[in-house]
Amino acid sequence: MVDDAIHATNDDAAMCKRKGPSLVHIPVYQQGCENSAFLYTLSVQKFAVQQGYWKDPYIQFLVKAGERKAPEINRGYFARAEGLRSVMRQFLKLTHCACQIINLGAGFDTNFWLLKDEGLEADLFVELDMRAVTSRKCHMVRTRAKLLEPVQASHGTTPVVIEDAELHSRHYHIMWADLRDLRQVEEKLSQVGVDKNKPTLFLSECVLVYMPVDKSNSLVKWVASNFGTTFFLNYEPVNMGDRFGQVMVANLRKRTCDLAGVEACMSLETQKERFLSNGWEGATAMDMMTVYHNLPGEELQRIERLEFMDEREPLQQLMDHYCIAWAWRDVNKIGLESVGFNR
Repeated sequence: MVDDAIHATNDDAAMCKRKGPSLVHIPVYQQGCENSAFLYTLSVQKFAVQQGYWKDPYIQFLVKAGERKAPEINRGYFARAEGLRSVMRQFLKLTHCACQIINLGAGFDTNFWLLKDEGLEADLFVELDMRAVTSRKCHMVRTRAKLLEPVQASHGTTPVVIEDAELHSRHYHIMWADLRDLRQVEEKLSQVGVDKNKPTLFLSECVLVYMPVDKSNSLVKWVASNFGTTFFLNYEPVNMGDRFGQVMVANLRKRTCDLAGVEACMSLETQKERFLSNGWEGATAMDMMTVYHNLPGEELQRIERLEFMDEREPLQQLMDHYCIAWAWRDVNKIGLESVGFNR
């Protein structure tokens, strides 16, 4: 359920100020928004990695070419990658890694490897996505030693099994599931021994926005109803009702990608309300410019030297239209409310 085609419109919408919405450039995606868009996103991320925005030695094995984008796009991806990983690190350290991470619509995400390299390995790391995506990722893990060897090394004598578009090992699993089908999701998680009593972080990146609101609400509510000590980390568009947001939505429609859940992306308040009205104890949301300025100052100074940016307004405009929202339920009072950025 990767469906993050919305990132293919970052540069489109960023042109609003410079050229006006009628002259926005629209890249062509003939295959719809499921596979082509997340590969686009991955290629942009690879270029940012090649430019030195952050380190990811694994992305090169998942996508061949990096696609050059404007500096504000690269800084946006930096804020996304480092912002999400910062929160994941906090959760892992708080729980001393005695926890589970479930990545909903994981695509070709590399966080399992990156966090493992930092010595932060959850008891269970599960990725769910559509079968077409998991099949491709499993093939890449099987055929690229740099991806497969870390999986094997961390699992001792337990064999790594890759078949039927899924990967299973002691701590790491890639599985296919339709996130709109909660019965299927529950069956898949049960198959690999997900413990509903253990601290569990759910991660989604531009996934809920493509689901009908009733389906995404049901998913969010199901998590809250079944996991007592749980944290939901969600990266999505926001402020979709203004001119910039309308251009993004219009361009996605031209790519036959409909934002079925856009009504939850109207503001930071609607992002929070998604959780608060579906059984979560607390929730907050933060636009990406605020997230950006919550990252270490020395890192910001470093990446801002990588590429010259003559105007800051396109960056501000872009960052105003994405956010990280997070929510928690903490029945065991382990301190989940402290995880996240300064609010």
